[in-house]
Amino acid sequence: MARLISELNLSSEEFLENQAAYQQLLDRQRQIQPPQPSESAIHLARERKKLLLDERFSALADVGSPVLEIAPLAGAGVDDETPTGAGIRTAVMSVAGRTSMVIGNDPSVKGGTYFPSTVKKHLRAQEIALENRLPCIYLVDSGGAYLPLQAEVFPDRFHFGRIFRNQALMSSLGIPQLSAVLGSCTAGGAYVPAMSDETIMVRGNATIFLGGPPLVQAATGEVVSPEELGGAEVHCTKSGVADHLAHSEEEALMRLRSLVACLGRDTDPLGWRRMQPEQAPIAPYYDPAELPGIVGADLKRPFPIGEVLARLLDDSRFEEFKAGYGTTIRCGFAHIMGYHVGIIANDGILFSESALKATHFIELCSQRLIPLVFIQNIVGFMVGKQYEHAGIAKDGAKMVTAVATARVPKFTLTVGGSFGAGNYSMCGRAYDPRFLFTWPNARISVMGGPQAARVLTNVRQASLARRGAAVD
Repeated sequence: MARLISELNLSSEEFLENQAAYQQLLDRQRQIQPPQPSESAIHLARERKKLLLDERFSALADVGSPVLEIAPLAGAGVDDETPTGAGIRTAVMSVAGRTSMVIGNDPSVKGGTYFPSTVKKHLRAQEIALENRLPCIYLVDSGGAYLPLQAEVFPDRFHFGRIFRNQALMSSLGIPQLSAVLGSCTAGGAYVPAMSDETIMVRGNATIFLGGPPLVQAATGEVVSPEELGGAEVHCTKSGVADHLAHSEEEALMRLRSLVACLGRDTDPLGWRRMQPEQAPIAPYYDPAELPGIVGADLKRPFPIGEVLARLLDDSRFEEFKAGYGTTIRCGFAHIMGYHVGIIANDGILFSESALKATHFIELCSQRLIPLVFIQNIVGFMVGKQYEHAGIAKDGAKMVTAVATARVPKFTLTVGGSFGAGNYSMCGRAYDPRFLFTWPNARISVMGGPQAARVLTNVRQASLARRGAAVD
């Protein structure tokens, strides 16, 4: 593979302006953080001999292994009630040498209850686990649904009940489901450990019951303590709901690691989980730290996608496909962290030639079982009489069809704008990429703000003119 040649001038005025503007974006982004436990929450956890959520994750993860956080900013700015992070932490991480999906409730945030964003984040984590056959590890410490918003959490197809359906489905497919109950587990939340393949409970802190003591007393008149009703001793020795009794959280998390170590070998019929890197990872030849100076914060200012590729690909090497045809999209083969992938990257507006070229390349990768990486910076397809007469809608549809039917893993990175049908043709969320990552400058919409304003103004003026009304 040939190495990409960078023509970037690191001392140019444009580079320095982009770098400064992008740094401001990063600074604003980093100010958006999940809430930290309050002093009273920390004191209560210590009093009950409980770990904080971050401490639970640290105790579970293999030392020094990478952790991929999933949707850490979910819920940010949704409404006045939903916390940033949605009161749950989800991450792909190595546990006892096995890449796993870990899902943990944060009891310091509204008692670990489920907001609409919490449900969506939990379901997304399970979707990733299902697609990639990752064992699911649940750190359960939740009061169930957030009752003031129960209409948006409980009844619909992709609401709270979908979590348990996903557990049953994954277990039936041989994807392990393991739980550690570290605190309260009430009502519908009781089904998370109950539907797991193996469940650990911590004596003194963990409880599981469909109806808590107040509900039992109201319904039957029976007065019973939480421990008597559904404590760890009850479920490990009488009901059989749980499988393992731990005397501390530390012991429970170590037992979880032991269970993962005993899972045995996964057998994936498609072979993706057995895929290994073709070569040792090689750092890009050009420094990725230079990316902010290339991209900037202004979406109206174009940037050469080749400069981005040169700072993402192993050794900055890229075997380009049809380099001289449909030049507003760049396609080719490369390695990322040693894995052989097909790259599809926008370098301008999409024309018919660009769409046909990308369609051909997607079909090649699908045929050869090479995963696809889409790098989005797209305003959409070219418009105008000449292009409509030439059949650009049909050519665009061919590309969308190729994306939808590709039988290889797809990954999407949005490094700029992603507008209109361009989002569809470049494997937006609707086309099921395994992962979709966005940079802080990214924007996704039907069309850009100025274009939308002009269209709406023209429509309004035409409507007034038809009625004979005055147009300002």
